[in-house]
Amino acid sequence: MTQTEKYMKEAIKQAQKAYKKGEIPVGAIIVKQNKIIARAYNEKEDKQDTTKHAEIIAIQKASKKLESWRLTDCEMYVTLEPCSMCAGALIQARIKKIYIGTMDPKTGACGSVLNILSDYTFNHKVEVQTGILQKECEQILKNFFKELRNKKNKEASH
Repeated sequence: MTQTEKYMKEAIKQAQKAYKKGEIPVGAIIVKQNKIIARAYNEKEDKQDTTKHAEIIAIQKASKKLESWRLTDCEMYVTLEPCSMCAGALIQARIKKIYIGTMDPKTGACGSVLNILSDYTFNHKVEVQTGILQKECEQILKNFFKELRNKKNKEASH
């Protein structure tokens, strides 16, 4: 197992925590100098806050730990391609590189629907690597949404 896969496995563990809490299972970690400095998962439903995406929470935790909003020399591993809000936050936080498990053809903003990280002339560029443990990252999402649909169908039939 490569270092990259090892870190993505840690992000997947975060996604599994979200899954167990009924959140869309997305997990993120931030690494600096080969050390995990932040872990997070989606908490949108629990906190009833649109901004509580795994990426945003991970950035907040890393910034607090480093006592700086500048996360230069930090890398993020996230199970699902970030949305436009999170992609913007990656640029603002000066994240060096993002590793993405699986792409999001509905709301992805790092290459799927649009590419905020490379299509524009922002003052900071975030490197992107995709397809890290893609099957595992896809499967947790597929399982979650399948369960959700089954639950809704059962409720509708009663």
